[in-house]
Amino acid sequence: MARPDAFEIVLSRAFTRIVGRGTPPQLAAALRHAVFPGGARVRPRLLLAVAQAAGARDLSAARHGGVAVELVHCASLVHDDMPCFDNAPIRRGRAAVHAKFGEATAVLVGDGLIVGAFDVLARACIDDPRLLPALPVLAQASGAAGGLVAGQAWEAEPSPDVARYHRAKTGGLFEAATVIGAIAAGVEPEPWRAVGAAFGEAYQIADDLLDLVGTPTELGKPVGQDIVHARPSAAIELGLERAWARLDDVLQRMRGAIPPCADADALHRWLDEACARLFPARRLQPCTGDALTRDDATATALSM
Repeated sequence: MARPDAFEIVLSRAFTRIVGRGTPPQLAAALRHAVFPGGARVRPRLLLAVAQAAGARDLSAARHGGVAVELVHCASLVHDDMPCFDNAPIRRGRAAVHAKFGEATAVLVGDGLIVGAFDVLARACIDDPRLLPALPVLAQASGAAGGLVAGQAWEAEPSPDVARYHRAKTGGLFEAATVIGAIAAGVEPEPWRAVGAAFGEAYQIADDLLDLVGTPTELGKPVGQDIVHARPSAAIELGLERAWARLDDVLQRMRGAIPPCADADALHRWLDEACARLFPARRLQPCTGDALTRDDATATALSM
């Protein structure tokens, strides 16, 4: 697999290019706060793992594709934390962008990161035209017709379908990661979409579970938010036992969806390591922190 720091080097260089001397100082500081230091960088790491498994010899295109995906993801976190959505003061264990720099700046940070993502990907397409199909893939995963924007908007609908909501808000960008990884490797990308869709579904189910049974310390963000904001949640809809079982089923489906490729064993190893880090061991007791303020709703969810 790629050197652990290789992606961060490419990300840092790309960030320096898109946030330059013409950027107002407070906006530049807020943009940096949103991107560095990052979280697990799961989406770009998945993209790189797919590119390598699919036989990519040069990972430059894949790394730049990963940067674009990560910048869109960071933008989504900035907007998601804002008072008009989750009103979350903490992200990655420190102040959310809006809490540190103000709401107006946070809106501009999200906008700037999305534009920067497509700037990075477009420049990479000039160097390697094989990446051109990645542009509409990322646009679809980010947009209003089933992408991140749609996912955020479903939270305002009266009775959203949980699976549809999750696929838009979380699954779409994971799908884009696997598809762009295959594009960067020069192989047929569509067979890889199912891998990303399953990874994204598993990631969201785990996130829903941890929102009930995790703690702010381990997650680096508030917990109990799905109940507080009446958001769609697999853990609430299914109950904890069935949600854990669904997570196991989806992870099995993800592994079974991997197409024949040059180095499937390496990808399976990466997925095993990623799942061990990202997906929690079974827990059946809810968090008792202050964030879970609707005790009756919690009890109902856990008894389903």
